[in-house]
Amino acid sequence: MSIVFAFLHHLAAFVLVAALAAEMVLLKGEVTPQIARRLARIDALYGASAGILLVVGLLRVFYFEKGAAYYFHSAPFIAKLALFVAVGLLSIYPTVRFRRWSKERVVPQADLPKVRRTLHLQLAGVVLILLCAAMMARAVGFFG
Repeated sequence: MSIVFAFLHHLAAFVLVAALAAEMVLLKGEVTPQIARRLARIDALYGASAGILLVVGLLRVFYFEKGAAYYFHSAPFIAKLALFVAVGLLSIYPTVRFRRWSKERVVPQADLPKVRRTLHLQLAGVVLILLCAAMMARAVGFFG
């Protein structure tokens, strides 16, 4: 069962990264109402994958891997969890914009730079999460 949850965890992570990349590509040019609706659908996939990633990750921590006591004595794990929360909080702004834009006849192009910056910050957070995962795999920063 541990293998199944590891697979689901990795699959959700790859879907999350793919959705974030797709949003960034769609935001390269002018955003039309049609693109805004596509962004809203992709962002829903991004949110669903984040939810699955969190639930499956926590199930792995508490039931399928080394146990919560081990993970909560790992600095990279704590950093990974904090970064995940930070990326999740950052994702609120683009989500709100995408949903609003998908209902409008004209997308306000003035919003685009801030949304793009926010997506870049999210991507940077995801990259740092991957670094923390690699560190966890090598037991770097374990203080228990």
